[in-house]
This record gives sequence, C-alpha cells and structure tokens, in this order.
Amino acid sequence: MASNVSNIGKMAELRTRVLFTLLLLALYRVGVFIAVPGVNREAMGDFFADGGGLLGLFSMFSGGALEQVSIFALGVMPYISASIIIQLLTVVVPSLERLKKEGSAGQKKITQYTRYGTILLALVQGFGLAFFLESASKAGGGAAGVVLLDGWVFRLTAVLTLTTGAVLLMWMGEQITERGIGNGISLLIFAGIVASLPSALFQTINMSEIAGGQLETPTLLIILLVIVAVIAVIVFFERGQRRIPVRYAKKVVGNQMYGGQKTYLPLKVNTAGVIPPIFASSILLFPSMLAGLFPNSGMVEWLNANLVPGNTFYNVIYVALVIFFCYFYTAVVFNPVDVADNMKKYGGFIPGIRAGKKTAQYIDRVLSRITLGGALYMSAVCVLPTFLQSEFGVPFYFGGTALLIVVAVALDTVQQIESHLITQNYEGFGAPGGSGRTKGRRRA
Repeated sequence: MASNVSNIGKMAELRTRVLFTLLLLALYRVGVFIAVPGVNREAMGDFFADGGGLLGLFSMFSGGALEQVSIFALGVMPYISASIIIQLLTVVVPSLERLKKEGSAGQKKITQYTRYGTILLALVQGFGLAFFLESASKAGGGAAGVVLLDGWVFRLTAVLTLTTGAVLLMWMGEQITERGIGNGISLLIFAGIVASLPSALFQTINMSEIAGGQLETPTLLIILLVIVAVIAVIVFFERGQRRIPVRYAKKVVGNQMYGGQKTYLPLKVNTAGVIPPIFASSILLFPSMLAGLFPNSGMVEWLNANLVPGNTFYNVIYVALVIFFCYFYTAVVFNPVDVADNMKKYGGFIPGIRAGKKTAQYIDRVLSRITLGGALYMSAVCVLPTFLQSEFGVPFYFGGTALLIVVAVALDTVQQIESHLITQNYEGFGAPGGSGRTKGRRRA
C-alpha cells in the first residue's frame, strides 16, 4: 500500500484525479461553515448540545452542517432520496425501465430526472427545516434565538440558500465521480463523518477517568476493542466473495484453438456496498422534516417521537429497510439473466449446470443466499450504537453506520486507485508508438 501511495505522484492522470477530489472535498468542508442568512449559529450549537436522536444522525450525514445551520445543512440527502425514488420507479414504470435498458443514453435521461427530483425534494426539505427552526426558536422550543429574521423573509431566504447548497453538493458529487477518484456522493458523506471524529474522540477522552470523568478505564478499553473488532468484521465482509467456477469450451478457428480456460465468477457478499444504510437513514429522516411542515399532524408527531435512534421501533424499521435495500440494490446492479446469456454467448458454462436459464437460476439462488448473510452483517453493524450507548454510555453517536461508511468507502477508493495503477503498468501494451511491451517482473 505504501508503494502504491508513492506511485500516485508518478502518474499525471491519477495525480490530477486525486488532487481534484481533495480540492472539492476541501471546498465542501469550507462551505459547512457558511451559515444560512438570518440564523444564530451559537444558539443552534447550544440546542444541539442538549439534543440528539435524529438530529445527531442528520448532523452526522451532513458533516456537522446542520449544527452550523450551514448552506449545506441538507447534505446529500435530497439527492439520495431522489435516487431511491427513481430506482424504485424503474421497476414499476415501463418507460423508465426501457430507458434503463437503452445504455448510456437512457442512463443520462434517468440522471436528469434524478436531478429534477433532487431540486424538488430540496425545496420540500428546505421548507421543512425552515419551519422547524422557526418553531424551535419560539419560546419553549428549545432553541430560542436561532432565527433572527421574521416570517416569509426567513423562510424564502433559507429555502433558496439550502436548495442551492444541496444542488451544489450534487454537482460536486457527480464531478468527483466523473473527474476524480471514487464515488463522489459516498466521499462527501465520508468527509463529513471523518471531520467529526476528532471532536467525538476528545469528548470521549474527557469523559474518561484519565481526564477526571466518569467513564472507567476498563470500559474505555472495551469500547476500543469493539471498534477494532467492528473494523475487522467490516473489512472481512466487504472483501468476502463467493467464487463460482466457470469453464469455456474449446473452439478451433482455422489452425488456431481458442478457449478452454478455467476462470470464476466472483459474487460479493455485500454487492450493495454502503447504499442500504444510507438509503434507510434518509427515509427515516423524513418524519423530522415533515414535522416542520405539518406541526399539528398527530401521525407525523407520533412518527417523529418514535423514530429515534435507540428506540426499539426505530431499530426494527431500520433493520427491515437495510435488508430490503440490500436485496433491492443488488437486483439493480447485478442481473443473473444477463450474466448467464453472456456466458452462453462466449461458450462459458458452470460445471454441472446447464447453460442459459438453469445457469441464471443457479446464480440467482447463490446470490440470494450470500446477500442474506451480507444484509444480516450490515444490520448488526448498523444497530451497534444502540448497545454502546445503553451499555457503556458512549456520549456521542458512534456507530456502525458511520464506521461502515468510512471503512467501505476507504476500501473502494483504494481499490480504484490500485486499478489505475495496474492500468498504468500495462499502458505500453499495444500503444501507438510504444514499445508494445508490458511492465513485469524480471527473471532472476
């Protein structure tokens, strides 16, 4: 790994991609501290010091932007929510399903619809957050003095600013994905979580016996061991694969024989990556936004009161959503029928399985089984904060969700960097004007 990092500077394209990604992430962190006009950040900070629950979860995903009442307070949640809606609609709306099968042209159209949906949801969530801040700023709301402007002047200013910030984050994420390194939206969430880790670490140390707090040293050591164990489990499952053996029949073309090699089809235990917990969290954050738009709705108030991290009802819904999105997103990104057809087209087959429909059914069965294991692992990791907070009194929202995103995104980014480095090692192969030789090991 150390050698790979040192080689980044030797590749002009990869160096440019990495620097571009770091630049946009830095701009994102600067924007977190630009407040929405007409708010008092100090008063909001005091409100967060006494708050928690969904506010802490929302603040985690926005990188602390909500606590700062920043222009990026909505984070990437409008974009993620729009993506969920569009992907669900592609299953039930025939026109969207046809677009999905049209290749890059259809995908561009779907991306355009996702952008429109992001703007619409940002407007709705912006109004919800503006009404929430207004209600919290009133007497007895818990955040007196947060809003400095009156009525629709504040609401329209806040909605315009928050929507612009959400659209700018969407653009940053797309630019990182296209011109940088890694998945842009995931990296923005990753940057926000990593930025909040130092303060959470100092907060925990201040509560320990070493600093005169009430958190006993053995308990602190147990927490550290749990964190290390969770990281190891995440790495193990994220790297886990089920390799299905595949053979290709021999073909004679003229005087040459082709095929006959043995390979395998790698099926990841967690094909969906970090998408399920992000999607599940974004859906569970909706009631808190609706509470600002419909303050007198009994149903919304009930959901807002019960959908709180640590609540049994919240955990059950969260686990169910994570498992659902694990299967749903796996079905979106991996189609066993297409894989089986491509294998049959090029003469490939799984030993003991008939090519075509039987192969697709076999792949689907294997994928469903390992996805269940991946979904259960992800659910267990994501509900970890409940036990840490109840058993050990962890003072901040430490979580499997945050840890899962950090570790998984880091692994994915490193893997993409390694792919670029491997491509560079073979750049001379068949290149016009090149030597036509690949870089490899010298024989002793």
